[in-house]
Amino acid sequence: MTRSDYMTILAHHLRRLPREDYNRAIEYFEEYFDDAGPQQEQNAIEDLGSLEEAAKELIMNLAERNVTEPPKTIKRGIHTAWIGILGICAAPIAIPVALVILCLLFTCVLMILTLLLGAFCIVAGGIVGIIGGFFLLFQTLADGIATLGLGLFLLGFGILCTYGMFYLDRWILKKITAILGRITKGGRRHEA
Repeated sequence: MTRSDYMTILAHHLRRLPREDYNRAIEYFEEYFDDAGPQQEQNAIEDLGSLEEAAKELIMNLAERNVTEPPKTIKRGIHTAWIGILGICAAPIAIPVALVILCLLFTCVLMILTLLLGAFCIVAGGIVGIIGGFFLLFQTLADGIATLGLGLFLLGFGILCTYGMFYLDRWILKKITAILGRITKGGRRHEA
């Protein structure tokens, strides 16, 4: 592999960087090859390692630098976020972690839906108990009153559970929104 081949492939790997960082990175590698000289090109390529590793390391270094320097403008803030996204994508652990988070979110949604469905089933059982108790009143008074009372209890308990589930769902959504807001703001808390 020659210097020009290495630089062409490296430029392809770094093409999503913001223009300023892209130019700085290409300039760094050009200077590295210039310092090595034409006779030491192959040694310089071996020292730099594989193209993917060099690109990932450069992106991670830029992400670290941008995190330590606070953004001065909105454009700089977007630039920092973009570098952070590229750094996360460059990390080999990001995909499994993202999959685990997605699985946890899916499990939480299923749990909430199951509890809500259970609350609706309790309400439905209460309605069936009230209707059954009403018809049992004409056959045996004691069984009818007991079934009617159980139906009313289930209906009230089911309505209470459904009401509670709606408030629980709203609370969970607020917490998830707050956590995602903190993640996107870099973990800082802003006070109103």
